[in-house]
Amino acid sequence: MFKELDPLLHSQLRLAVMSLLLSVEEADFVFLREKTGATAGNLSVQIDKLNEAGYIKVRKYIEGKRPRTVCKITKAGVDAFDAYVKALQSYIK
Repeated sequence: MFKELDPLLHSQLRLAVMSLLLSVEEADFVFLREKTGATAGNLSVQIDKLNEAGYIKVRKYIEGKRPRTVCKITKAGVDAFDAYVKALQSYIK
């Protein structure tokens, strides 16, 4: 039987953000925006959704005179991503 796909990760941009965060220790907003090609507004909304779900941690601070936003995937995020991939694999088999 087919496994249910996590609707939070079934968004192309959120899935891209999670994939990127899996491959690095942490990533700042500019890096994520450049790699995904998303607009700043859309990326900000999607990051907030992932943060609210506990899939990522977001740290905001001022560096010099510039605001910075840094994201890091959580254990819950890694587990959710792994479950999502396994669910997708059940559709392929």
